[in-house]
Amino acid sequence: MKKQAHPYIPNTVPEVQEEMLREIGAQTIEELFDGIPEELQYKKEMNIPKALSEYELRRYIDGILAKNKSTTEYVNFLGAGCWNHFVPAVCDEVNQRAEFLTAYAGDPYEDHGRYQALFEYQSLMAELVDMDVVNVPTFDWAQAAATSIRMASRINGRNKVLLPKTISPDRLKVIKNYCSPHIECILVDYEEDSGQINLSDLEDKLSSSIAAVYFENPSYLGFVETKGQKISKLAKSIGAITIVGVDPSSLGVLSPPSHYGADIVCGDLQPLGMHMNYGGGQSGFIATHDDLTFIQEYPSRLFGIAPTVVEGEYGFGDVLYDRTSFALREKGKESVGTQTALWGITAGVYLSLLGPAGMYELGKTILQKSQYAMGQLGNISNVVASRFESTNFKEFVVDFSYTGKSVKDINKYLLDHGIFGGKDLSEDFPELGQCALFCVTEIHSKEDIDRLVTAIQECIDAK
Repeated sequence: MKKQAHPYIPNTVPEVQEEMLREIGAQTIEELFDGIPEELQYKKEMNIPKALSEYELRRYIDGILAKNKSTTEYVNFLGAGCWNHFVPAVCDEVNQRAEFLTAYAGDPYEDHGRYQALFEYQSLMAELVDMDVVNVPTFDWAQAAATSIRMASRINGRNKVLLPKTISPDRLKVIKNYCSPHIECILVDYEEDSGQINLSDLEDKLSSSIAAVYFENPSYLGFVETKGQKISKLAKSIGAITIVGVDPSSLGVLSPPSHYGADIVCGDLQPLGMHMNYGGGQSGFIATHDDLTFIQEYPSRLFGIAPTVVEGEYGFGDVLYDRTSFALREKGKESVGTQTALWGITAGVYLSLLGPAGMYELGKTILQKSQYAMGQLGNISNVVASRFESTNFKEFVVDFSYTGKSVKDINKYLLDHGIFGGKDLSEDFPELGQCALFCVTEIHSKEDIDRLVTAIQECIDAK
């Protein structure tokens, strides 16, 4: 045993190692590996470069990180699943508190108000989507959608799901992975002009084996799906469950999916007080009505409120804990893991700050700014914004097919001028031609949008 402590590896202080070995009754660390066959043990010296000092290591890592360009330095119009919203400082202040940041899964022996904080989040989120029950968050929208589909399949015992072709390709991959091999994913065509789900194709693909019909509002391509009631009615006509994925930042101005027939609502919490973190900071939610058939199929934790033995006193705790994999383990409906409960608390802080009036103001501001952006971009010769003849919320498809420039060319020009352009759709949706998905939120000023329009005009005019 080397008599040397390592600054980054715990329990390498010689005295600490000796004490641990005495406690477990071993003479050396090597004894711990006696169960590994001799031929599998590596006996040579590992070719590890000389370790850097702490200062050298920090300087090396800082140099790598300095290559990143963030939305602080660049104006950002990229969304497509991770959006640039304003994050109130109090969101960071609360979610960094030790009782929330370090409490593993909120277990009772270390809980300091976490159960109540998550109950409050669930209550606020339920009010926003006009549902009764909301779960402790999943990892992201994709997992929330996949789990919702699996819930539907368990409820009606069917093994197929219909999804729109306009769904995010990355989200679809996760859904297919979660559903495989038990549930088959079938895509439904969209109308070329509007992007809306093609109801004729939907009807053709309905059958007694369809567990659920899933669609999103707003869609991945930004437009508002106006046929939600008809889609839900068609799904229910064959006994399928309606699942709607939603961007919660839209619900101050758009009707929640529960108003047009959704049985399960899911989506991403990232717009509600979470930083983009280079694509991270994702967290999904699932919501249903207070129906025991649905509640029993939630694999994740639910927190409720109940009176204690003391009159007038209330406590917070798990609801139907036995449904989770924490209780059932290998017999659980799905493996739950630690989830992203911290982001649920963050979303709760955000929703409590804004309230109904604030969410309305947020949605109205985004709508006004995105409509202005579409109008200005559409004034550029040979540019079509938006590609679809539908109402858009904060994202919209811009068609550059008639400009003689590719999306790649335009985005490179924008990047060279300090702007993150739209998501290139030419590979994922080749039938749309040279199109890009742009995102405008409350953080964009008129000057930001005008700067984008000017830069695109200059790029198109350049030879």
